[in-house]
Amino acid sequence: MIKKMFLACAFALSALGASAALPSVVLNDINGNTVNTAELSNDGKPMVISFFATWCKPCQRELKAIHEVYEDWQEETGVKVIAVSIDEAQNAQKVKPLVEGKGWDYEVLLDTNSEFKRQLGVNDIPHVFVVDGEGNIVWNHQGYVDGGEEDILEAVKKAMK
Repeated sequence: MIKKMFLACAFALSALGASAALPSVVLNDINGNTVNTAELSNDGKPMVISFFATWCKPCQRELKAIHEVYEDWQEETGVKVIAVSIDEAQNAQKVKPLVEGKGWDYEVLLDTNSEFKRQLGVNDIPHVFVVDGEGNIVWNHQGYVDGGEEDILEAVKKAMK
């Protein structure tokens, strides 16, 4: 199992290369607005893209941990977090109440057919990508352990250079 996960991560990293641009997939946000993922930006500052699902407890722990330090992160780095739900269409109506109930002030996108997830090589969640100010993926990580948000912050800081 560990070997399989390692190979999946190695494949995802090699598929993305040292830095790759975000693929173009049209998604809706939780308010029904259409968003093209290739056009995601943060005024030249880094972004964190976190894949999650309403049923994924480690995902919720990770997004909660980020939420607790998000304001500090924004002040320090200007980073923007975009959470991407991979809940299927029949469960998509659960996403907005979860996000609002948790008080997460992230941009939240719905990848109900998993196209964005597939194009980025995401196999398991939570899966986080750090995107530099020019729109290039510069770091990614699968899984969550308590304190793992510090690794994300370090990757964001490196993306600023």
